[in-house]
Amino acid sequence: MRMLYYDIISSPIGKLLLLASEKGLKQILFESQLKNITINKNWQLNSSKLSEIKEQLDSYFNKELKQFNLILDPNGTAFQKQIWEKLQEIPYGKIKSYQDIANSINKAKACRAVGMANSLNPIPIIIPCHRVIGKNGKLTGYAGGLNNKAKLLQLENIEFKSDTKQYDLF
Repeated sequence: MRMLYYDIISSPIGKLLLLASEKGLKQILFESQLKNITINKNWQLNSSKLSEIKEQLDSYFNKELKQFNLILDPNGTAFQKQIWEKLQEIPYGKIKSYQDIANSINKAKACRAVGMANSLNPIPIIIPCHRVIGKNGKLTGYAGGLNNKAKLLQLENIEFKSDTKQYDLF
């Protein structure tokens, strides 16, 4: 088993757990997901190994960075990785629908498969699955919660159909 490095950082959308291998960033988990995670024995707390990731995330949240430049090492199937690569082509401040992504891989009927791959994205924010919305312009599911998805879109000055009941829990 190879060693993985982690750190937990603060962000405007709550705490984020960063997990990386020697090859690159493997995973980002939202605060809401941390209660379901046990720090594995082959994970080593190491802020310095994750400093570049933290710096780029800080710059993104401060609206100073629009394009991440990090080496990624996500686990996934060939199809999932294909979708995640397409997500990285969505520019800062722009949105696409699941249908747009399915069309971009010449599989117009693969909307649900695209949605599933999107939902399994292990590196949210960096692989910008928050920029994918429903064909009707409304926000759809997000691992970090719809409220955080809305915050990320607002950070990028992206307009979307706002139905506050849709993502406000209280």
